[in-house]
Amino acid sequence: MDHQNHRWTSRTTDGPSEPEMDHQSHRWTSKYPQTEEEDYEDVPINKTWVLSPKVYESDVTLILKQNTAGIRQQTETDIGVRPTVIETAVYINSIGPVDPINMEYTIDIFFAQTWYDSRLKFNSSMKLLMLNSNMVGKIWIPDTFFRNSRKSDAHWITTPNRLLRLWSNGRVMYTLRLTINAECYLKLHNFPMDEHSCPLEFSSYGYPKNEIMYRWQRRAVEVADQRYWRLYQFAFVGLRNSSDVAHTQSGEYVILTIFFDLSRRMGYFTIQTYIPCSMIVVLSWVSFWINKDAVPARTSLGITTVLTMTTLSTISRKSLPKVSYVTAMDLFVSVCFIFTFAALMEYGTLHYFTSNRQTKKSKANNNVTNPFSSVPHSDRASSMVNIRPGTSLLQVNNIVPYHEEDDYAYECLDGKDCASFFCCFDDCRSGAWRENRMHVRVSKIDSYSRIFFPTAFGLFNLVYWIGYLYL
Repeated sequence: MDHQNHRWTSRTTDGPSEPEMDHQSHRWTSKYPQTEEEDYEDVPINKTWVLSPKVYESDVTLILKQNTAGIRQQTETDIGVRPTVIETAVYINSIGPVDPINMEYTIDIFFAQTWYDSRLKFNSSMKLLMLNSNMVGKIWIPDTFFRNSRKSDAHWITTPNRLLRLWSNGRVMYTLRLTINAECYLKLHNFPMDEHSCPLEFSSYGYPKNEIMYRWQRRAVEVADQRYWRLYQFAFVGLRNSSDVAHTQSGEYVILTIFFDLSRRMGYFTIQTYIPCSMIVVLSWVSFWINKDAVPARTSLGITTVLTMTTLSTISRKSLPKVSYVTAMDLFVSVCFIFTFAALMEYGTLHYFTSNRQTKKSKANNNVTNPFSSVPHSDRASSMVNIRPGTSLLQVNNIVPYHEEDDYAYECLDGKDCASFFCCFDDCRSGAWRENRMHVRVSKIDSYSRIFFPTAFGLFNLVYWIGYLYL
């Protein structure tokens, strides 16, 4: 077997029929007389079986020696005459994973370049020479490099993954397999509902566009089966290729770019962040149904939910780079933290006013019932508020019933009369709303919160998801 041309051959000799090994050409030969039909064999070309004449090693060696003699590797083909056109094509083997922390992604490709070198033309019955990677160092090849790569590796196992083809008209095709870690700047304002276009840029390192012109082939980019790609959090949407010219101090260079459009999948973040945060917010509302006198229960519940939200907000940031702007997830977590903190502060407000009211009532009762009190009757009377006739007030509860024949009632909890906008008190006269005044019952704050908190959180979610998913 001819390992260079990947085909079986035979020689014309006389003698026994046992095969023998040709150690110079590394192939098996037979000593049967060679017939005319044996000068042809079936070889696959473009997936079609045709008959092609065999070329012996001596013919290939002669062609290569004649064409590579005097060619310097560093010399461009038509330098100073016209630019060399490099036609490129890329076969995407796999993409991923994408690293959002370092803002880079990994891609495995087969990179093909085709150009014409008039110095490599030859006349022979063989139109195509399939050469191994050892010939790469003996001819001129483009100095292509990937501009946004951080690390690139060529595959060398079991042999260098390089392919070289040479046609009789001087056309050269050079392909190799590469694994590249390329930069991809991620804009995370809409994280985790973000979409990105990760580029892969390549151009010549030293030849400007008046010496080398890059252009895409007709089928420039092809993609392998996507089922085995390691994108994990992302979904592959599509790709597009473009051509541009970069203006630098050393000249103008042609840059070819492939953009890979990726869309983030939300499943992981929905399970790990959105659902737990929403459940913690709902859990903080349980305190509205607990008796206001159960201070340890309501306080511990409020503090626990606040600390849990703090932990979740810290964990949600670990999968992101330390960007200075607010992402969509940061906004959601922050609002959830505000709701849990507001639920805790609601009970703190309720407990403060109810405890202050009870303290004032106990002092007033002591002054009335204690006959040995040193406070004069006139001073005790001054602690009451005179209710003007015609004033309609809203009674908060019936802890201390109000008697219509009394001309006085306890003062408001904030130490003012009912002229303030929010008048929070307990034992004022019942009635309709006063004009331009809102009378809030302190003991009913829990009832108000049972309606306000769920409604406000539901409206926030409606605006949040519509705004980020559809606008």
